[in-house]
Amino acid sequence: LICAPSVQVSCQEVPKSKAAEATKVAIDVGFRHIDAAYVYENEEEVGQALREKIADGTVKREDLFYTTKLWCTFFRPELVQPALERSLKKLQLDYVDLFIIHVPVAMKPVKREALLSTNSDLPFHQCLLYPGEELMPKDANGKIILETVDLRDTWEALEKCKDAGLTKSIGVSNFNHKQLEMILNKPGLKYKPVCNQVECHPYLNQSKLLEFCKSKDIVLVAYSALGSQKDPNWVEKDSPTLLEEPVLKAIAKKHNRSPGQVALRYQVQRGVVVLAKSFSEKRIKENFQVLEFELTPEDMKAIDGLNRNFRFFKLPFAVGHPYYPFSEEY
Repeated sequence: LICAPSVQVSCQEVPKSKAAEATKVAIDVGFRHIDAAYVYENEEEVGQALREKIADGTVKREDLFYTTKLWCTFFRPELVQPALERSLKKLQLDYVDLFIIHVPVAMKPVKREALLSTNSDLPFHQCLLYPGEELMPKDANGKIILETVDLRDTWEALEKCKDAGLTKSIGVSNFNHKQLEMILNKPGLKYKPVCNQVECHPYLNQSKLLEFCKSKDIVLVAYSALGSQKDPNWVEKDSPTLLEEPVLKAIAKKHNRSPGQVALRYQVQRGVVVLAKSFSEKRIKENFQVLEFELTPEDMKAIDGLNRNFRFFKLPFAVGHPYYPFSEEY
Protein backbone atom coordinates (compact mmCIF):
# COMPACT_ATOMS: atom_id res chain seq x y z
CA LEU A 1 0.00 0.00 0.00
CA ILE A 2 1.14 3.54 -0.75
CA CYS A 3 0.50 6.04 2.02
CA ALA A 4 1.76 9.18 0.30
CA PRO A 5 0.82 12.79 1.12
CA SER A 6 -1.59 14.44 -1.34
CA VAL A 7 0.97 17.13 -2.27
CA GLN A 8 4.60 16.23 -2.87
CA VAL A 9 7.74 18.13 -3.84
CA SER A 10 9.42 17.20 -7.14
CA CYS A 11 13.17 17.35 -7.77
CA GLN A 12 12.81 17.29 -11.55
CA GLU A 13 14.82 20.01 -13.32
CA VAL A 14 16.15 21.28 -9.99
CA PRO A 15 19.81 22.14 -10.67
CA LYS A 16 22.44 20.29 -8.65
CA SER A 17 23.55 23.60 -7.10
CA LYS A 18 20.03 24.24 -5.73
CA ALA A 19 18.82 20.69 -5.05
CA ALA A 20 20.07 20.40 -1.45
CA GLU A 21 18.77 23.82 -0.36
CA ALA A 22 15.40 23.35 -2.11
CA THR A 23 14.96 19.95 -0.42
CA LYS A 24 15.76 21.40 3.02
CA VAL A 25 13.33 24.30 2.50
CA ALA A 26 10.62 21.86 1.37
CA ILE A 27 11.07 19.75 4.51
CA ASP A 28 11.06 22.84 6.76
CA VAL A 29 7.82 24.01 5.11
CA GLY A 30 6.19 20.63 5.79
CA PHE A 31 6.65 18.49 2.69
CA ARG A 32 7.44 14.89 3.54
CA HIS A 33 7.30 13.23 0.10
CA ILE A 34 10.29 13.87 -2.14
CA ASP A 35 9.86 12.74 -5.76
CA ALA A 36 13.19 12.21 -7.52
CA ALA A 37 14.79 10.03 -10.19
CA TYR A 38 18.16 8.65 -11.22
CA VAL A 39 18.01 10.57 -14.50
CA TYR A 40 17.62 13.94 -12.70
CA GLU A 41 21.27 13.46 -11.64
CA ASN A 42 20.84 15.31 -8.34
CA GLU A 43 20.30 12.41 -5.91
CA GLU A 44 23.60 12.95 -4.09
CA GLU A 45 22.57 16.52 -3.25
CA VAL A 46 19.02 15.53 -2.31
CA GLY A 47 20.33 12.68 -0.15
CA GLN A 48 22.70 15.03 1.66
CA ALA A 49 19.77 17.36 2.46
CA LEU A 50 17.63 14.48 3.74
CA ARG A 51 20.42 13.28 6.02
CA GLU A 52 20.99 16.80 7.38
CA LYS A 53 17.30 17.23 8.22
CA ILE A 54 17.28 13.81 9.91
CA ALA A 55 20.48 14.64 11.82
CA ASP A 56 19.15 18.00 13.10
CA GLY A 57 15.98 16.36 14.39
CA THR A 58 13.52 18.02 11.96
CA VAL A 59 12.33 14.63 10.68
CA LYS A 60 12.91 10.93 11.19
CA ARG A 61 13.61 8.68 8.20
CA GLU A 62 10.24 6.99 8.68
CA ASP A 63 8.50 10.40 8.35
CA LEU A 64 9.89 10.83 4.84
CA PHE A 65 8.51 9.26 1.67
CA TYR A 66 11.19 9.12 -1.00
CA THR A 67 10.44 8.09 -4.59
CA THR A 68 13.05 7.28 -7.22
CA LYS A 69 12.62 5.99 -10.76
CA LEU A 70 14.14 3.31 -12.97
CA TRP A 71 15.51 5.01 -16.09
CA CYS A 72 14.91 3.59 -19.58
CA THR A 73 18.47 2.29 -20.04
CA PHE A 74 18.11 -0.12 -17.09
CA PHE A 75 15.01 -2.11 -18.13
CA ARG A 76 16.81 -5.39 -18.79
CA PRO A 77 16.00 -7.45 -15.67
CA GLU A 78 19.64 -7.95 -14.67
CA LEU A 79 20.21 -4.15 -14.65
CA VAL A 80 17.23 -3.20 -12.44
CA GLN A 81 18.51 -3.94 -8.93
CA PRO A 82 22.04 -2.58 -9.60
CA ALA A 83 20.44 0.68 -10.82
CA LEU A 84 18.41 1.02 -7.61
CA GLU A 85 21.48 0.16 -5.54
CA ARG A 86 23.39 2.98 -7.25
CA SER A 87 20.58 5.42 -6.40
CA LEU A 88 20.72 4.25 -2.78
CA LYS A 89 24.48 4.68 -2.74
CA LYS A 90 24.17 8.27 -4.04
CA LEU A 91 21.46 8.99 -1.46
CA GLN A 92 23.28 7.08 1.31
CA LEU A 93 19.95 5.55 2.29
CA ASP A 94 19.14 1.90 3.06
CA TYR A 95 15.85 1.88 1.16
CA VAL A 96 13.46 4.05 -0.85
CA ASP A 97 9.73 4.19 -0.19
CA LEU A 98 8.71 3.90 -3.83
CA PHE A 99 10.55 2.70 -6.94
CA ILE A 100 8.79 3.23 -10.27
CA ILE A 101 9.41 2.55 -13.96
CA HIS A 102 10.02 6.04 -15.40
CA VAL A 103 8.51 5.50 -18.88
CA PRO A 104 7.48 2.26 -20.60
CA VAL A 105 9.98 2.66 -23.48
CA ALA A 106 13.41 1.04 -23.11
CA MET A 107 16.65 2.54 -24.42
CA LYS A 108 19.67 0.43 -25.28
CA PRO A 109 22.13 0.15 -22.37
CA VAL A 110 25.55 1.34 -23.48
CA LYS A 111 28.55 2.26 -21.35
CA ARG A 112 29.67 5.85 -21.03
CA GLU A 113 32.87 6.61 -22.88
CA ALA A 114 35.93 5.96 -20.73
CA LEU A 115 36.65 9.29 -19.08
CA LEU A 116 40.27 8.39 -18.36
CA SER A 117 41.17 8.75 -22.00
CA THR A 118 40.32 12.46 -21.97
CA ASN A 119 41.14 13.42 -18.41
CA SER A 120 43.59 11.29 -16.46
CA ASP A 121 43.18 13.47 -13.34
CA LEU A 122 39.69 12.14 -12.64
CA PRO A 123 39.38 9.85 -9.60
CA PHE A 124 39.00 6.21 -10.55
CA HIS A 125 35.46 5.85 -9.16
CA GLN A 126 34.21 8.38 -11.73
CA CYS A 127 35.50 6.13 -14.48
CA LEU A 128 33.58 3.02 -13.50
CA LEU A 129 31.55 2.00 -16.52
CA TYR A 130 28.11 0.49 -15.98
CA PRO A 131 25.83 -0.58 -18.82
CA GLY A 132 23.07 2.01 -19.12
CA GLU A 133 25.04 4.91 -17.66
CA GLU A 134 24.84 6.71 -21.01
CA LEU A 135 21.40 8.02 -20.11
CA MET A 136 20.47 9.22 -23.63
CA PRO A 137 22.28 6.78 -25.94
CA LYS A 138 22.44 8.09 -29.50
CA ASP A 139 23.59 6.62 -32.80
CA ALA A 140 25.92 8.35 -35.27
CA ASN A 141 22.99 10.42 -36.59
CA GLY A 142 22.06 11.69 -33.12
CA LYS A 143 18.96 9.49 -32.91
CA ILE A 144 18.17 7.92 -29.52
CA ILE A 145 18.78 4.14 -29.59
CA LEU A 146 15.70 2.28 -28.37
CA GLU A 147 15.17 -1.41 -27.71
CA THR A 148 12.26 -3.60 -26.70
CA VAL A 149 12.29 -5.20 -23.27
CA ASP A 150 9.17 -7.03 -22.04
CA LEU A 151 7.80 -4.77 -19.31
CA ARG A 152 6.57 -7.83 -17.42
CA ASP A 153 10.17 -9.02 -17.05
CA THR A 154 11.23 -5.57 -15.84
CA TRP A 155 8.32 -5.59 -13.39
CA GLU A 156 9.40 -8.95 -12.01
CA ALA A 157 12.83 -7.45 -11.31
CA LEU A 158 11.15 -4.58 -9.41
CA GLU A 159 9.24 -7.14 -7.35
CA LYS A 160 12.59 -8.69 -6.39
CA CYS A 161 13.84 -5.26 -5.26
CA LYS A 162 10.83 -5.04 -2.93
CA ASP A 163 11.48 -8.54 -1.62
CA ALA A 164 15.12 -7.58 -0.99
CA GLY A 165 13.98 -4.65 1.20
CA LEU A 166 15.47 -2.02 -1.13
CA THR A 167 12.05 -0.40 -1.70
CA LYS A 168 8.82 -0.46 0.27
CA SER A 169 6.52 -0.12 -2.77
CA ILE A 170 6.74 -0.33 -6.56
CA GLY A 171 4.84 1.47 -9.31
CA VAL A 172 4.94 2.86 -12.83
CA SER A 173 4.91 6.16 -14.70
CA ASN A 174 3.59 7.23 -18.12
CA PHE A 175 1.70 3.94 -18.60
CA ASN A 176 -1.60 3.86 -20.49
CA HIS A 177 -4.46 1.66 -19.28
CA LYS A 178 -3.53 -1.24 -21.61
CA GLN A 179 0.03 -1.28 -20.27
CA LEU A 180 -1.32 -1.26 -16.71
CA GLU A 181 -3.59 -4.18 -17.61
CA MET A 182 -0.62 -6.06 -19.06
CA ILE A 183 1.14 -5.85 -15.68
CA LEU A 184 -2.05 -6.58 -13.68
CA ASN A 185 -2.78 -9.66 -15.82
CA LYS A 186 0.80 -10.95 -15.74
CA PRO A 187 0.93 -14.65 -14.75
CA GLY A 188 2.52 -15.03 -11.34
CA LEU A 189 2.13 -11.33 -10.45
CA LYS A 190 3.38 -10.85 -6.89
CA TYR A 191 2.77 -7.13 -6.34
CA LYS A 192 0.60 -4.83 -8.42
CA PRO A 193 1.67 -1.23 -9.17
CA VAL A 194 0.64 1.07 -6.32
CA CYS A 195 0.69 4.15 -8.55
CA ASN A 196 0.87 5.49 -12.09
CA GLN A 197 2.61 8.86 -12.35
CA VAL A 198 1.46 10.75 -15.45
CA GLU A 199 1.23 14.24 -16.93
CA CYS A 200 -2.01 15.69 -15.58
CA HIS A 201 -3.32 19.27 -15.50
CA PRO A 202 -6.50 21.13 -16.51
CA TYR A 203 -5.58 20.90 -20.23
CA LEU A 204 -5.05 17.11 -19.87
CA ASN A 205 -7.17 16.05 -16.94
CA GLN A 206 -6.82 12.28 -17.54
CA SER A 207 -10.39 11.66 -16.35
CA LYS A 208 -10.67 8.23 -18.04
CA LEU A 209 -7.25 7.07 -16.81
CA LEU A 210 -8.10 8.36 -13.31
CA GLU A 211 -11.35 6.39 -13.32
CA PHE A 212 -9.51 3.27 -14.52
CA CYS A 213 -6.80 3.61 -11.87
CA LYS A 214 -9.34 4.13 -9.09
CA SER A 215 -11.17 0.97 -10.22
CA LYS A 216 -7.91 -0.98 -9.84
CA ASP A 217 -6.91 0.71 -6.56
CA ILE A 218 -3.93 2.38 -8.24
CA VAL A 219 -3.06 5.93 -7.14
CA LEU A 220 -2.80 8.46 -9.97
CA VAL A 221 0.09 10.86 -9.39
CA ALA A 222 0.16 14.10 -11.43
CA TYR A 223 3.34 15.62 -12.82
CA SER A 224 3.43 18.91 -14.78
CA ALA A 225 0.34 19.90 -12.79
CA LEU A 226 1.20 23.56 -13.50
CA GLY A 227 1.88 22.98 -17.19
CA SER A 228 5.49 23.08 -18.34
CA GLN A 229 8.49 25.39 -18.42
CA LYS A 230 8.77 24.57 -22.13
CA ASP A 231 12.16 22.90 -22.05
CA PRO A 232 13.00 22.83 -25.80
CA ASN A 233 14.42 19.31 -25.43
CA TRP A 234 11.03 17.93 -24.48
CA VAL A 235 8.28 20.50 -25.13
CA GLU A 236 7.18 22.34 -28.29
CA LYS A 237 7.85 26.07 -27.99
CA ASP A 238 4.36 27.14 -29.11
CA SER A 239 2.68 25.18 -26.28
CA PRO A 240 0.00 27.06 -24.30
CA THR A 241 0.84 28.62 -20.93
CA LEU A 242 -1.50 27.00 -18.39
CA LEU A 243 -1.02 29.60 -15.66
CA GLU A 244 -2.17 32.36 -18.02
CA GLU A 245 -5.52 30.59 -18.46
CA PRO A 246 -8.31 33.17 -17.76
CA VAL A 247 -10.56 30.63 -16.00
CA LEU A 248 -7.80 29.73 -13.52
CA LYS A 249 -6.93 33.40 -13.00
CA ALA A 250 -10.57 34.29 -12.27
CA ILE A 251 -10.98 31.44 -9.77
CA ALA A 252 -7.66 32.36 -8.16
CA LYS A 253 -8.74 35.99 -7.75
CA LYS A 254 -12.01 34.89 -6.13
CA HIS A 255 -10.14 32.80 -3.53
CA ASN A 256 -7.26 35.28 -3.14
CA ARG A 257 -4.86 32.56 -4.32
CA SER A 258 -2.49 32.14 -7.29
CA PRO A 259 -3.48 30.29 -10.50
CA GLY A 260 -0.83 27.68 -9.61
CA GLN A 261 -2.42 27.02 -6.23
CA VAL A 262 -5.81 26.59 -7.92
CA ALA A 263 -4.35 24.10 -10.45
CA LEU A 264 -2.78 22.06 -7.61
CA ARG A 265 -5.90 22.20 -5.43
CA TYR A 266 -7.99 20.95 -8.36
CA GLN A 267 -5.96 17.72 -8.39
CA VAL A 268 -6.14 17.24 -4.61
CA GLN A 269 -9.95 17.46 -4.70
CA ARG A 270 -10.12 14.86 -7.51
CA GLY A 271 -8.20 12.36 -5.38
CA VAL A 272 -5.02 12.77 -7.42
CA VAL A 273 -1.64 12.94 -5.66
CA VAL A 274 0.05 16.02 -7.09
CA LEU A 275 3.74 16.85 -7.57
CA ALA A 276 4.73 20.46 -7.03
CA LYS A 277 8.03 21.41 -8.65
CA SER A 278 10.00 24.49 -7.57
CA PHE A 279 13.35 25.52 -6.15
CA SER A 280 12.14 28.97 -5.01
CA GLU A 281 11.39 29.21 -1.27
CA LYS A 282 8.36 31.44 -1.89
CA ARG A 283 6.87 29.01 -4.43
CA ILE A 284 7.58 25.95 -2.25
CA LYS A 285 5.64 27.60 0.59
CA GLU A 286 2.82 28.59 -1.77
CA ASN A 287 2.57 25.04 -3.07
CA PHE A 288 2.11 23.66 0.45
CA GLN A 289 -0.71 26.13 1.15
CA VAL A 290 -3.04 24.36 -1.29
CA LEU A 291 -4.23 22.30 1.67
CA GLU A 292 -5.58 25.48 3.31
CA PHE A 293 -8.52 26.27 0.99
CA GLU A 294 -11.23 24.51 -1.00
CA LEU A 295 -12.65 24.96 -4.49
CA THR A 296 -16.44 25.00 -4.92
CA PRO A 297 -18.25 22.41 -7.11
CA GLU A 298 -18.75 25.24 -9.65
CA ASP A 299 -15.00 25.93 -9.65
CA MET A 300 -14.25 22.24 -10.22
CA LYS A 301 -16.77 22.05 -13.08
CA ALA A 302 -15.27 25.15 -14.73
CA ILE A 303 -11.76 23.68 -14.52
CA ASP A 304 -13.01 20.31 -15.85
CA GLY A 305 -14.26 22.27 -18.87
CA LEU A 306 -10.71 23.35 -19.74
CA ASN A 307 -9.69 19.83 -20.78
CA ARG A 308 -8.46 19.64 -24.37
CA ASN A 309 -6.32 16.46 -24.12
CA PHE A 310 -3.24 18.59 -24.70
CA ARG A 311 0.10 16.97 -23.84
CA PHE A 312 3.25 19.00 -23.13
CA PHE A 313 5.44 15.87 -23.01
CA LYS A 314 4.88 13.77 -26.13
CA LEU A 315 8.10 11.69 -26.08
CA PRO A 316 8.68 12.18 -29.83
CA PHE A 317 11.85 10.03 -29.76
CA ALA A 318 9.71 7.02 -28.80
CA VAL A 319 6.97 7.30 -31.45
CA GLY A 320 6.76 3.98 -33.29
CA HIS A 321 8.15 1.94 -30.38
CA PRO A 322 5.81 -0.98 -29.52
CA TYR A 323 5.39 0.40 -26.00
CA TYR A 324 4.92 4.06 -26.98
CA PRO A 325 2.26 4.99 -24.40
CA PHE A 326 0.37 7.91 -26.00
CA SER A 327 -1.22 6.21 -29.01
CA GLU A 328 -4.09 5.04 -26.81
CA GLU A 329 -6.89 7.42 -25.83
CA TYR A 330 -5.93 6.89 -22.16
